Order: sequence, then C-alpha cells, then structure tokens
Amino acid sequence: MQYRLDLIVKPAEGALVRVIGMVERRGFVLRDVQATPHADGRWRLQMQVDSTRPGETLRHQLEKVYDCESVTVSAVAAVAADAGVAA
Repeated sequence: MQYRLDLIVKPAEGALVRVIGMVERRGFVLRDVQATPHADGRWRLQMQVDSTRPGETLRHQLEKVYDCESVTVSAVAAVAADAGVAA
C-alpha cells in the first residue's frame, strides 16, 4: 500500500534525519520527499511511502518525534502499470 504523509516540522538541526530515520525504522520504504518552507520558518514535508503496514502506525510514531508539529496520512491509489502495447 502506498501512503502520502503531510508533516509540519520545526526548523531544528537534524529534524529531517530524525523523521526519515523513523520512517525507515518502522519498515516503510520512502519513495518521494518534498519540502516547502513556511513564512514562519517551519517546514512542510510531503512524503510518499510504501508498506504493507497501516499508515496510522507510522503517523502515531512520527507524532512522538519532537520536531513534528502535525502529521496526516492518506492512502494513495495504486497506479496500474501499462499492460504493454503490441506494435
């Protein structure tokens, strides 16, 4: 299953490393990361991850990371691979 996580993170040294480390330690595979700064200095992170585990499990763990101010998780619809086109 693929999930999209939206996080608001404090601009602390090592915050991104702590967040990504938590994702990997919990058995999720990181597929994409995008970061956008807010006017108040915080960062908005969007991550896409894969796992057979529930996304809520990761959300609960990321909420415990000191630098995370908010975390939301949503399931991403799987994109069907092309079946192949005969020439």
